[in-house]
Amino acid sequence: MANVSIRPANPSDAALILSFIRDLAAYEKLSHEVAATEADVHAKLFGANPRVFCNIAEIDGEPAGFAVWFFNFSTFLGRHGLYLEDLYVHPQFRGKGVGRALLAHLARHAVAEGCGRLEWWVLDWNAPAIDFYKSLGAVAMSDWTVFRVTGDALERLAKA
Repeated sequence: MANVSIRPANPSDAALILSFIRDLAAYEKLSHEVAATEADVHAKLFGANPRVFCNIAEIDGEPAGFAVWFFNFSTFLGRHGLYLEDLYVHPQFRGKGVGRALLAHLARHAVAEGCGRLEWWVLDWNAPAIDFYKSLGAVAMSDWTVFRVTGDALERLAKA
């Protein structure tokens, strides 16, 4: 395994973070859904009241991947959780422990913060990621279905 270092993202990383987002979207065949701009990333991650956070993984000072996350809350546990929104490792760095290092870093942070869980979604066709996550002890929550309201439906619901 390579020597992977994890650091908090800083405001000068906004363009890098957006490039990771776009690379992840391309891998997931979702590039058409990326509307975020560098200004959006900068404002939401580094503005006055950030509610989302990012860590950058590096190998020998070269950006290798990232994790974007935020705190959620479990009413059943009565504790916060850490939700991983995005995890991406550049193809040339895969298999070098970058993903494992990012997840271990987040797990340590979750434990230090007293969180009851670390969770994320994965596309059901992404077998390499699913196998990797299972190797870490992650369990698929197959009894839950994700629902989403966006666009016009979100606007209509907001006016109801």
